[in-house]
Amino acid sequence: MDYVPHTPADEERMMRAIGIASLDDLFADIPANFLLKKSLSLPLGVSEMELANLMEDLSEKNKLPAITLMGAGAYRHWIPSVVGHIISRSEFYTAYTPYQAEISQGILQAIYEYQTMIARLTGMQVANASMYDGATAMAEAAVLSAKTLNRKKLVMANSVHPEYRQVVRTYAWANGYDVIEISFAGTGQLDMENLSQAVDKDTAAVLIQSPNFFGVIEDIATVATATHEQGALLITGFTEATSLGILKPAGALGADFVVGEGQAFGNPLNYGGPYLGIFASTDKFLRKIPGRLAGATVDKEGNRGFVLTLQTREQHIRRERATSNICTNEALCALAAAVYLVSLGKNIKKLAELNIHKAQYFRTQLLAMPGFSPAFSGPFYNEFAVRCPDPAAINQKIQEAGIIGGYKLGCDYPELQDCLLFCATEMLSKDDIDKVITIISG
Repeated sequence: MDYVPHTPADEERMMRAIGIASLDDLFADIPANFLLKKSLSLPLGVSEMELANLMEDLSEKNKLPAITLMGAGAYRHWIPSVVGHIISRSEFYTAYTPYQAEISQGILQAIYEYQTMIARLTGMQVANASMYDGATAMAEAAVLSAKTLNRKKLVMANSVHPEYRQVVRTYAWANGYDVIEISFAGTGQLDMENLSQAVDKDTAAVLIQSPNFFGVIEDIATVATATHEQGALLITGFTEATSLGILKPAGALGADFVVGEGQAFGNPLNYGGPYLGIFASTDKFLRKIPGRLAGATVDKEGNRGFVLTLQTREQHIRRERATSNICTNEALCALAAAVYLVSLGKNIKKLAELNIHKAQYFRTQLLAMPGFSPAFSGPFYNEFAVRCPDPAAINQKIQEAGIIGGYKLGCDYPELQDCLLFCATEMLSKDDIDKVITIISG
């Protein structure tokens, strides 16, 4: 920086005031091997034209795959052109919820409609204006549950997405909660015997995903019964949002919170983000859920209008009692999801059926080859795990053909070293599947 407002004397006074000997003390929590101890080797500045040419040259190195067989939390779906058209309009094109919100009636109405559709799809009474992503949505629900019940134990299925589990553990560590993980059974579903042993009167919440990381659909109603018998809350998550179009809503099966990733609703694959956290609950938690809630009202002349109804955030008057430090939402991604859902309407069920049919055909073709067998026997949506002779070699063959292969489950589950996780959405044609089978068998 060319201008630093604080003089060395200013810095000395501030360090004395907060009781540190040097600026390095502010970063004592960061392991030494992660600290940068030398200046960055940055090139000299270039003109705008030179920079544009450089970026074009770099972009030509990208090799976009013709076919994608991997899901594992990020899904390739067809996005209607109307989605890009609407979210590109200047009055909407911001990733942030507007300040002076009540003059932004268009985006507030879009958020209100988004909340309504999410509440209906999840079977819950209330949904917020969205969150950062599915992982933080699940972690926030876990913390809220622990604070509400004043309990410090979280029981989480090992079949929850590995990255979600990491985020939950980080939140739990920061708040002093214990996390107990429950293994999965041969069906790929949560082991109910282990669950019954783990859940007790100290448990704040049970965390599951359905479809889970293996694509297997959980028996939510049975898990809900076992959870509520101990006075705990059930948090049901998902990563593949289109499954909401055909599966019975978790809210109707006893879930207290439904959280997950909304990327599949009109948001493209984009190197990991930005994504869209979905958060819904029963109205019992209306005043506790994090983030923002848009509501509908009428003005003094009787005209319909939209307002930010609730904002449980640390910046406001009840700062010390806030349930979360999240104070925004993924407005642009939520808008894309709203436009996507409106454009599909009730056809979202047909879309989900397409995903099921494609996955069933793909799995049947794979299992017909020597050395392939199902990893789990439970019902699945559009994602499934198979045991195969040499996962690395199979993925290498597929990759050489310009195709993204399956996810190697051995990276996260040592007992599944010989398994690949495949996904088939409506984007995968029968010819594509047959081509992949030919590549693998060849």
